[in-house]
Amino acid sequence: MKALKLITRTKFFKEKEKKMKRFEYDNIAPIQTTAGLVKGYCFDGIHTFKGIPYAYADRFQLPVEPKKYEGVFEATSYGRVCPLMMQDNPTGELMVPHMYWPTNEHCQSLNIWSKDVTAKKPVMVWIHGGGYFAGSSIEQLAYDGANMAQDGDVVVVSLNHRLNILGFLDLEPFGKKYKNSANAGLADIVAALKWIKANIAAFGGDPDNVTLFGQSGGGMKISALMQIPEAEGLFHKAIMMSGIAGTFMPPCSNGDGTMIVTAMLEKLNIPVEEVEKLETVPYEDLVKAYMASVPEVASQGGYVGNNPRIDDYFLGEAHMTHFTKQALNTPVMIGSVFGEFTGFAPKPYNKNEMSEEEMITIISQAFGDKTKEIVEKFKVAYPERKIIDVLSIDTLFRPLKKAFIQAKAEHEESPVYSYVFSLDFPVHHGQTAWHCSDIPFFFNNVDKVPSAHIEGVSERLQSQMFGAFMAFAHTGNPNHEGIPTWEASKPNDEVTMIFSDECRVAHNFDNQLLADLKEVLPELTLEMMMAQMSDIQH
Repeated sequence: MKALKLITRTKFFKEKEKKMKRFEYDNIAPIQTTAGLVKGYCFDGIHTFKGIPYAYADRFQLPVEPKKYEGVFEATSYGRVCPLMMQDNPTGELMVPHMYWPTNEHCQSLNIWSKDVTAKKPVMVWIHGGGYFAGSSIEQLAYDGANMAQDGDVVVVSLNHRLNILGFLDLEPFGKKYKNSANAGLADIVAALKWIKANIAAFGGDPDNVTLFGQSGGGMKISALMQIPEAEGLFHKAIMMSGIAGTFMPPCSNGDGTMIVTAMLEKLNIPVEEVEKLETVPYEDLVKAYMASVPEVASQGGYVGNNPRIDDYFLGEAHMTHFTKQALNTPVMIGSVFGEFTGFAPKPYNKNEMSEEEMITIISQAFGDKTKEIVEKFKVAYPERKIIDVLSIDTLFRPLKKAFIQAKAEHEESPVYSYVFSLDFPVHHGQTAWHCSDIPFFFNNVDKVPSAHIEGVSERLQSQMFGAFMAFAHTGNPNHEGIPTWEASKPNDEVTMIFSDECRVAHNFDNQLLADLKEVLPELTLEMMMAQMSDIQH
């Protein structure tokens, strides 16, 4: 028996040895950047660099080039993330697993994953979500770029930038040194893109083939970057996931920061002529003064910041104003998920055990005498779904996305591709896709999100979605042999790829449904959205 145990254990360790991933550090040569040498490590064939500074900025001021490195910069630890105005307890990890990290206002750093630092591969630059006020480049476990670099033949970059009042508060009326502080967070991203253009070739990337991709607030930032003249030529394709500005979270256009900053100074007992003291006030005190000042200023219709400000730096969203040359010439892939914010909360019923009559009873409580008409149109739009799912359908980002697609399709300079991620998950009796649930599939990181594992579905769907991302990054066209033919949208013809357990393409498939829902549902506000997702750290 002892001999048998020994043999079994020996066999086990041999099998483990076969699966062991190789790690290299000592023999990895540093890479020359414009600021000096940086040294990362190689794990499982992927060269990894973490926390590389791409810029430096003092509070409320524009970013400048990073300080030169003395010796070799050790790029083996993630950089600090931007401080947040509100801290929540970690919850919702079953649906969106997170990583929590120390904060610092000097957060301008980026991370790189590359399979071959001597190659010339397409570059994928991840812009994280969290609106303009939260999040980080490593906030979610699914943000890791190693699997994408390994299987997608691309170089992956993620970055941190300033958020909330650190990145979006207008102090320009109080001095030239604060020029464009209202858009400092966007200026950080532009600085990162300039760093990438100057340095990414040394990491195996092609500076002339850069695709931005971002989710939620990341999508909003990308649509904003297309409207910033200073960013022109720094990227070539864009993927906007569940995020685009509109009436829901519009850019600021109502005056400057005089009122809000003056109110903050009063709360902090700082004379206006000593406004520079705001640069050294502890962040927590700065936030308290801001939060105490917002209600009064907002009630008078004044600017309160925390969003980009339309000016000569940021020209306003393309579909709400006009398309810049960059916006016209950027191929776009844009999508949303079926449930978005309504998909977070578990439902008080098990739809898999309900009859259609029981579902109608519940649906009628929301839609009244419009129930029959809405249900019929829902069946046409989503024939594969149970009708009770109409109560979970996204009515925020989907209409905003459609408006952008219609506006961009009017121009022939570059294509726009539409998708909807529509999948039920093995939690809460078939939870519909929620905000962020598509991220692990597109990132090739389903292995990092347990609730995303669906036997017989997840592996195939991940291949289809990840393949579309990679095809788009390489060519500007998401088509590949694993999915149905996916055409670009045309004026009045939105061609939508519906990613689900069985992918399909549909034309204007939910126009009538959304029109009817708009008549019976209240318009979703930021406050309502935050309440619906309050149990998710995002």
